[in-house]
Amino acid sequence: MEFLYQNDHKYIVIPNFIAMKAGRKPIIALVLLVICIIIKWYSSNSENVELGYSSQFFPSFSAILRRGLGGFELSLGDILYGLAAIWIIFKIYRMILFFIRKRQNGQFKYKVQQNLYSIFYIGAVVYIIFNLFWGINYNRKGIAWQLGLPELKYKPTELEEMNSLLVQKINTSKLSLLNSQKVYPNNRELFNEIGEAYELLGNKYPFLAYKPSSIKSSLWGWLSNYAGITGYYNPFTGEAQVNTSIPKFIQPFTSCHEVAHQLGYAKEMEANFVGYLAATSSTDTLLHYSVYLDLFMYANRNLYMVDSLSANAYRKLLIKPVKDDIKEWIRFSRKHRGFLAPVVNWVYGKYLQSNEQPQGILSYDEVTGFLIAYYKKFGKI
Repeated sequence: MEFLYQNDHKYIVIPNFIAMKAGRKPIIALVLLVICIIIKWYSSNSENVELGYSSQFFPSFSAILRRGLGGFELSLGDILYGLAAIWIIFKIYRMILFFIRKRQNGQFKYKVQQNLYSIFYIGAVVYIIFNLFWGINYNRKGIAWQLGLPELKYKPTELEEMNSLLVQKINTSKLSLLNSQKVYPNNRELFNEIGEAYELLGNKYPFLAYKPSSIKSSLWGWLSNYAGITGYYNPFTGEAQVNTSIPKFIQPFTSCHEVAHQLGYAKEMEANFVGYLAATSSTDTLLHYSVYLDLFMYANRNLYMVDSLSANAYRKLLIKPVKDDIKEWIRFSRKHRGFLAPVVNWVYGKYLQSNEQPQGILSYDEVTGFLIAYYKKFGKI
């Protein structure tokens, strides 16, 4: 049996097995759409997400991913991304050829329709896997709720106080590193230290326990430099990737941040804050310096928005070795400046806005509110 497809008063013969396959596509699309709607509906209730998915399912599931892939020193997620990029480029090339060569073909409209179905399938499947593997965490109540922190809004005076406290912490930790002549660890040693920091944090807050570990150097560090990326989490493999080509003093806090994503803290300001909790739980002053320097840059930028003179005054209080590190970071960024970073920032900003972070790329800065709230409750940073 064969199927006749009508197109502009012409009848094109299409083999029966293709017709049967085409007939199933709307049903498959409907099923995928229903699953996407169910995920969206479930995610709309933050309490259900926190007490169900984020607290019950995800910790065990993510541990399985880390246990399965953590033994491989090579980042399998990076390989997956590389293959996906090659596949997408190939498909775009084939699609361009199709439109150029087959516009006069009687099956053109039919094939376009089938290609649209395929694009929807891929998008829906990626959406489903992304959310089931990790993305639903964007809708959890989060670390502030778990710690019972007070309101995250703050006054300008509180922001100034936090800048002052962070300056003291940065200067003290940097002087300690200089006096002890601390040598920066290699990648393996650093990742082990991050695991130990989270182990100490887990003793205090069991819901932040981190075992097994799966932190890896990014295979695409050279490209990440031009995109302004210091690290990233792969939600499909559960691996945390760190760009180990960036300045050494940035890497400890970046690693802590990416592990926080592994623990299910999807929002960037929450990952920053959980990373802070881990770094300050460590006995290693190198982690302290890295986290306090990073948090100061966020807090100082927030202060600059309301009082630029005060923000500049606090930056001047940093000791010269700290200022030298900041200059090194600026030089590194300028060396790799290009068109890619603004594009990535814009795209990622839109992605964050679509995932419960209306401030977009500035969501990272919102960690300042968490830090001030934590200081109000516990009297320390």
